[in-house]
Amino acid sequence: MRADPFESERLLMRAPTHDDAPALYEAYRDQRVMRFWSSPPHESVADTIAYVTPHVDDQWRQWVIVEKASDRAIGTLAAGERRRGVMEIGYLLAPSAAGKGYGREAVGTLIDLLFAEGARRVFADTDPDNQRSIALLMDLGFQREGLLRAEWHTHIGVRDSVIWGLLRDEWQPQTRARGQRLRSSRV
Repeated sequence: MRADPFESERLLMRAPTHDDAPALYEAYRDQRVMRFWSSPPHESVADTIAYVTPHVDDQWRQWVIVEKASDRAIGTLAAGERRRGVMEIGYLLAPSAAGKGYGREAVGTLIDLLFAEGARRVFADTDPDNQRSIALLMDLGFQREGLLRAEWHTHIGVRDSVIWGLLRDEWQPQTRARGQRLRSSRV
């Protein structure tokens, strides 16, 4: 599925390329980052290339998060339509980019985009022990909607899943909250 580029004040979100893999490998090989991911840490840059390269039949749109100041890939975003008007999101940030507000900025701008495109609901599926992700979702206004017990069989065992949801009417757009405007980019 095609992922058109978009941007925020400090970040550019665009389709991933093979050239992004070495920078993204920092995150995808990290045991702490990948602890709550559905797949184990990557063993090589080739694993990261295969993982972030969009597939023609994929139902997910994928973006790489690029820090404008350094032109370096610092993470990934994804969005997939589960039902008409209902979008699931996923995100990952390199450890070197943590603590700078990039996660909130990238995910918030993605939510702006999805609601502008007509989504009525956005949700995320998190491990109940993934406190950083839960804090980000709560900060963005998501509400805990449910617990799915023994939902995922992962590299760390069978895990529960917490579903977090946000409705369009509940969303405080990043464009209003930060005085930014959603900018579509043609890269």
